[in-house]
Amino acid sequence: MENSGFEKLKNREPFVAGKFYPGTKGSLKKELSELFSAAKKTEKPQKPPQALISPHAGYVFSGKVAASAFNQIPENTTYKRVFVLASSHQFLFGGVAVFISGNYKTPLGKIKVDTELARELIESDEIFRDYNEAHEHEHSLEVQLPFLQYKLKNKFLLVPVILGTNNPADAEKIAKALAPYFTPENLFVISTDFSHYPEYNDAIKNDFKTAEAICSNNPKKLLKVLDENKRKKISHLATSLCGWTSVLTLLYLTQNKNLEYIKIDYQNSGDAEMYGDKDRVVGYWAIAVYDKGKPFFVSEEEQKELLDKARNSIIHFLETGKRSSPEPPATSGILKQCAGVFVSVYVKNELRGCIGNFAKDETLNDLVQRMATSAACDYRFENLQKDELDNLEIEISVLAPLKKIKSVDEIELGKHGIYIKKGLNSGTFLPQVAQKTGWTLEEFLGHCARDKAGLGWDGWKTAELFTYEAEVFRG
Repeated sequence: MENSGFEKLKNREPFVAGKFYPGTKGSLKKELSELFSAAKKTEKPQKPPQALISPHAGYVFSGKVAASAFNQIPENTTYKRVFVLASSHQFLFGGVAVFISGNYKTPLGKIKVDTELARELIESDEIFRDYNEAHEHEHSLEVQLPFLQYKLKNKFLLVPVILGTNNPADAEKIAKALAPYFTPENLFVISTDFSHYPEYNDAIKNDFKTAEAICSNNPKKLLKVLDENKRKKISHLATSLCGWTSVLTLLYLTQNKNLEYIKIDYQNSGDAEMYGDKDRVVGYWAIAVYDKGKPFFVSEEEQKELLDKARNSIIHFLETGKRSSPEPPATSGILKQCAGVFVSVYVKNELRGCIGNFAKDETLNDLVQRMATSAACDYRFENLQKDELDNLEIEISVLAPLKKIKSVDEIELGKHGIYIKKGLNSGTFLPQVAQKTGWTLEEFLGHCARDKAGLGWDGWKTAELFTYEAEVFRG
């Protein structure tokens, strides 16, 4: 039954609070704090994941594993939107139910739903439906939300999606429609438990095989493994993956992309201290998905803030002759982290200054403002004047950490910047230098060694070599 106009005015109230997780704000915050204290964290370099796979049982059973999934989000990370995909446990219906009537609520407060985007999805493709009844009693989506609120402080727009289909072709169609939103500025949370009701050791073996199939980033392999698991006729195994359509949708979104699936944590209900029954268990995995190509991400909002602050610092310096004190960050995320940066200033597309520094103990927010002022009076160029501000363009390159290399074959022109160091001499070229000049690798190294490090054309051959990547934006 489709929703009436009256129903469209309603928020989605918490349904399993007090059942699957604590029902009051205080007790829920205390429980989450304890779960995150026990949660695991990957040893990989910390950068925001693009997707998480998290279980949805009662917190006493799967809460620690779910916390391990959300614990992969670095502190102060911001996402524009969080898409939560959950397969329906209540209804079987074609396609996807997107919640558009209002906001979602938990004991921790209200989460703003991106109803505008939800309506766009419904209007753009018939596979999306306005069917709020599918959301009313669905626990698998709701139990993810307190973890998000605890980690992201409600500073995101929620896109709640419940899949009612059991057709793999629908999962592929859903993925195609959601593909434009699978970007680093958004997070996708996939809600699923793993094997249902085999005995303890059978669950461990079965769940590992299923997780390996997911981490292959190959939807066909997942479908094959799920079928193989079923044909084994494992005692009491009802399903290997209750949210398989949601996971399959994720794999259709990520296949053939430069992404990495990392298994974070595993338990099953038999591990629960007070209630663990090892004869019939449900399995839980936490899995995170990262972009292998980008070591970090600077959102459009963060880019604008950094460009505005760089410009304001330059204007203040030109008008007063003094450096301004750094403005505090308006956004959290990468601005509060220590990261290297170069600031280049252009007037009518002519370079008039370029100054930077590698990450030390200064936040990106403060370093950008300091480097911008220095670039405006770079002694190698004619200094900027106030009457040139209307034609001023600023280019900011946020740098990833340095990586020492053993061979120049590891350098990818256009992707990597280089840093050459020998004794007290050092020099660097940003990644875009190779693109702008069209140099070969030998020319890139030779010019840097001779012109930047003062080591001579072949000086790089006996120096320490480092590479780094950069997020470059201009305005």
